[in-house]
Amino acid sequence: MIVDIQRRMIGHAALILLIGMLAGAGLLVSLVGGLEWWPGKTIPLHLPISTDAWVRTHLGGMLNAFLIMLAALAMPVVGFDVPGGRRLGWMFVGTGWANTVFYWAAMFAPNRALSFADNRFGSSNLFTVIGLAPALLFTLVSIVAVVLLAYRALR
Repeated sequence: MIVDIQRRMIGHAALILLIGMLAGAGLLVSLVGGLEWWPGKTIPLHLPISTDAWVRTHLGGMLNAFLIMLAALAMPVVGFDVPGGRRLGWMFVGTGWANTVFYWAAMFAPNRALSFADNRFGSSNLFTVIGLAPALLFTLVSIVAVVLLAYRALR
């Protein structure tokens, strides 16, 4: 049933949302410069990752989760059957996980995992490949998924 596909998509989205929310803790520590364990009492903690990278990882993860949830809820409205819903589901869930890997790997890639080669932000490393390869693949997959969703909705 389409409801089973929706449930699985929402479950994956919830995990991706949780990971994005946890990045919010890294953002907080990055902004405050430590971990406040009691009002006015902070344990100094320096994270080697920029605040901007924590913002991207925090918001990007949450937005990807919301995209999956929205797609899951829209599927029956626009008329996806079970086989079509299954295909669309893995396309959006795969996109969410690929982007999650991208955001986290990009924090450890001097070039922000934006290109396989060195770029103006820095040099390439293993985290570049880990982050960029699935993100590039699922960028194309997500474009197809959105086109399929739009086509179903507008036909």
